[in-house]
Amino acid sequence: MPLTAILLLAAGTYAFRLAGPLFGDRLTVSDRLRHLLAVAAAVLLVALVATGALTQGHGFAGWARPAGVLVAGVLALRRAPFPVVVVAAAATTAVLRLCGVD
Repeated sequence: MPLTAILLLAAGTYAFRLAGPLFGDRLTVSDRLRHLLAVAAAVLLVALVATGALTQGHGFAGWARPAGVLVAGVLALRRAPFPVVVVAAAATTAVLRLCGVD
């Protein structure tokens, strides 16, 4: 990625982050819009997790990776500490791959 593109993205990100505190008092956002924005953010995160968990390159990633993500999701819902979630997900994926599950 060219340095110019990186600098433009950095400046845009900084400006976007700065806009919140600067314009927060001037804009009024309805409760419905706040709810829709929260739902949209959750949908985007779920889509990113699903894409990362289920695909590798242009195909299916196999069953071991989604199983690890499922274990991580269950532990996260049960409010397990983050290191436990990460280690359990990696261990689940590794054990399944060791057993021959792709």
